[in-house]
Amino acid sequence: MLDTPHPTPAAPCLDQQKLATALSGLHFIGGRYVPARSGKSFAVVNPATGEEVARAAEGDAQDVDAAVQDAARAQKEWAKMPARKRGALVHQCAALLKEHAEELARLIALETGKALRTESRVEAGVVADVFEFFGGLGGELKGESVPFAPNVLSVTVREPLGVVGAIIPWNVPMLLMALKVAPALVAGNTVVVKSAEEAPLAVLRICELMNRVLPPGCFNMLSGMGPECGAPLVEHKLVKKVTFTGSVETGKIVAKAAAEKIVPVTLELGGKSPMIVFADCDFAKTVQGALTSMRFTRQGQSCTAASRIYVERPVFDQFVEEMRKAVDAMVMGDPLDEKTDIGTIISPGQFEKVQAFIEEGKKTAGAVAHECSALPKDQALKKGLFLRPVIFTGLTRDSRLVQEEIFGPVTVIQPFDDPEAVLAEANDSEYGLAASLWTNNLKVGLDLAHRLEAGLVQINQNLVVQANLSYGGVKSSGLGKEASLEAMLEHFTHKKTIMVNMG
Repeated sequence: MLDTPHPTPAAPCLDQQKLATALSGLHFIGGRYVPARSGKSFAVVNPATGEEVARAAEGDAQDVDAAVQDAARAQKEWAKMPARKRGALVHQCAALLKEHAEELARLIALETGKALRTESRVEAGVVADVFEFFGGLGGELKGESVPFAPNVLSVTVREPLGVVGAIIPWNVPMLLMALKVAPALVAGNTVVVKSAEEAPLAVLRICELMNRVLPPGCFNMLSGMGPECGAPLVEHKLVKKVTFTGSVETGKIVAKAAAEKIVPVTLELGGKSPMIVFADCDFAKTVQGALTSMRFTRQGQSCTAASRIYVERPVFDQFVEEMRKAVDAMVMGDPLDEKTDIGTIISPGQFEKVQAFIEEGKKTAGAVAHECSALPKDQALKKGLFLRPVIFTGLTRDSRLVQEEIFGPVTVIQPFDDPEAVLAEANDSEYGLAASLWTNNLKVGLDLAHRLEAGLVQINQNLVVQANLSYGGVKSSGLGKEASLEAMLEHFTHKKTIMVNMG
């Protein structure tokens, strides 16, 4: 339990700016808030206004070493604790996070620009659910008895790996942090998390809240830049497992560094997820499913966004028109306003990248750009990173907008006539994270589902990541799975064989 004073309020705080200020310039190491060893910090900017709302501690190798050393010391005792007791403590953390759900939702809306009603509250609720789910799995860390010889008792046991280094992105930082921290803790590991530069506040608050329950040093949080803070974490000799969510390019760097130490690594590296719509689908449900699948309310900033939509030709024109009208009706505005459906892009760099894709698409011969919704008129938001969603038609399969992950509110809708041809086109991607099929012919749907090159395929729905459903990609979308019991066992423990000769 914490026994040192800390600057953040004990009770839930619904004044997001007050809480952001209190979190400024701090890591959480060894059960307490500490500033960066260098004294450096960097700005946390509200993307809806362009205003600085807080400072984040700028971590370096010294901060990493302090956090990892504390985590390594704590891990010895944490691993000795009965697994069900560890799970019970993680379950207590879930209950505390539920109490603070609205606070966390408002804080994440402030720092990421995600709409409170449609996005941030959803994420805050799912985070508590993930900790609750894994908290109940302590008793499932089971081994096996192995038939070897009549006079030999041979069994396997599951043991923790040690200190886990976790690096998370900015789009759903609380959820993706939970998917790494919860199973790692229940399995008997301790964790050091490096937050995304753009979104360090809500995850830092979660870390402090959980440290009211957990022994000091079990869960530590650092902020900083990738090369100065993330790289030393991956390379630290006491980090025995690395789990990373982010870009393919950075994932390759992380994998190489882990390989140099010969430690296991889990990578979730994005996607270019296809959505295939057949003419016999439940049309209204499918249009609504496309809105959800594309994550327009999150400005398309999702690894599983349906940024390639293939529609059978008889319903193609109607589908495009209904999609255009539905997105056009969405309200873009202040992320903290209850009327807002769509928030902002996360940063100026991402804004410019997405705009460049849109301009390239508009200049392509034969392409049509359907720009939807409307920019907010509030002068307080004039510097905000708001971008109108765009639905493209008329692009060919070799277009960069079809092949590359945009991570913005841009989708491409293309017609198809033949199921085999659309399957080949859907699989023509370096990515393989998620896909969805929409048809009332389950024979066709299941056949294609088995042949789609993706780690998660859904028929007539496209849910976000859920606890207890294995999540992870193939091809360049990554290595390993998250969100399930099997993921906890395979990625956060190792199997030891013990043999007793009784002859």
